[in-house]
Amino acid sequence: MNRRPRSCRWLAVFLLLAHLLSPLHVHGLTIGEERKIGEQLLFSVRKEFPILDDPDISQYINRFGKKVLENIGPQYFTYRFFVVKSNEFNAFAAPGGLVFFFTGLIQQMTNEDQLLSVLAHEIGHVVSRHIAQRLDKGTKISALSLIAGIAGIALGVPGLSQGLLTGSLAAGQAANLQYSREDEEQADRLSFGWMRQMHRDPSAMGDMLKTMRRITRYSMGSEVPKYLLTHPDPDARLGYVESLLESAQLKEAAPQYVKTDNFEFLRFKYRVLVQSMDPGSLRAYCAMAATSAPTREQQVMARYGLALVEGEDRNYEEALRQLAAVREQYPQREILEIDRAVLLMGSGRYDEARIILEQARKRNSSDLYGAYQLGRIELMSGNNSRAEQLFQQVVVALPEFPQVYFDLGQIEANRGRDGVSGMYLGKYNLFRGKIKIARQYLTRASKDKSVPEKMRAEAKAILEKLKELEKET
Repeated sequence: MNRRPRSCRWLAVFLLLAHLLSPLHVHGLTIGEERKIGEQLLFSVRKEFPILDDPDISQYINRFGKKVLENIGPQYFTYRFFVVKSNEFNAFAAPGGLVFFFTGLIQQMTNEDQLLSVLAHEIGHVVSRHIAQRLDKGTKISALSLIAGIAGIALGVPGLSQGLLTGSLAAGQAANLQYSREDEEQADRLSFGWMRQMHRDPSAMGDMLKTMRRITRYSMGSEVPKYLLTHPDPDARLGYVESLLESAQLKEAAPQYVKTDNFEFLRFKYRVLVQSMDPGSLRAYCAMAATSAPTREQQVMARYGLALVEGEDRNYEEALRQLAAVREQYPQREILEIDRAVLLMGSGRYDEARIILEQARKRNSSDLYGAYQLGRIELMSGNNSRAEQLFQQVVVALPEFPQVYFDLGQIEANRGRDGVSGMYLGKYNLFRGKIKIARQYLTRASKDKSVPEKMRAEAKAILEKLKELEKET
């Protein structure tokens, strides 16, 4: 199948955004304009990069983000947090409260406080509305320059980072729109304060900056890591963070920070890595960590990573053996029972898996990971109504999770309702970034009288939105 060159796709989206955003005021972005840009950007990111929409991963990162937001107060935006499959060492906050973490960055983290430090820093940029404020200062900025920056972010040309937005603008007409040291200090200062407010150790900020500095030096002479384009000068930032830490120690001789249990973070990390790393490389990574990681916690959870790798290779008995060792160390962690059920499902032991998942559901009916896995078993067993009920619970909480629409489409196909099945397949492809295929399914569904009126109306509304977000080339 022929695929358009990346430069052509960049030009197509550039022209689309030029058409859509040309009315923007050049003296600054309104809240509504930021939301609109964020929506357009998310569709573009989905087209260019796989987003890890697994309910377990999404549930963790969004719940974690909400913990920070609870300490901030009312916000202009509804924040959403995503994990992007890319080996780049990068994270960025986009207009409209979208925060993206790249899997290459997560791989470098060793504990939850480090993840929190990066997440809080990115939220600091959004809360401070740094992009909008800098546009206020750039009186000669054209809407076209703004659009070029957004297209650069959306398609990774030359890289996917918020710093390139301001960098593109600065290269055009206003050097004063470059991401400034003051912006970085403000985001770090906010992150530092929020971490202390949450009784989490802010020294993790320094640890991540040291990692950034190490990667910077290692990368000398090769391509600069994208995170450095977004957040330049790690040495200066490290010095500033260390001054904040010293000041806090002078005011409070022995700060009382929560001793972080990193079980949830490490489990999240390995679930991210199993979907983003080469299996052979991940196996070696986990095997080394299982014997030489600096803490017992990290060693044990490396065996969790090995269990996932073995499961991916369909070595289910070995996967169950590795997982049993982790369960022995964490007997109260009920989520590991769901992991065990998933491995049992893979090996064809559906009855055992169903019993475990039903028990997990009784303990926590709101857990989306367990609900989705139980729905899969019910679907495979032909219990379409129960499967649909469970999948719809997932849809309500995670309306952009593509696979659940594929599963709902299969249920409707089993019922002989091909029109409704096509509607769900349209949404499945929509959230996978397959816009052309999505449009075909949705167009048919919008005209099919066998499809309920409410669904036809939804299909038409999505198609209208797609006209705004992308045009045929």
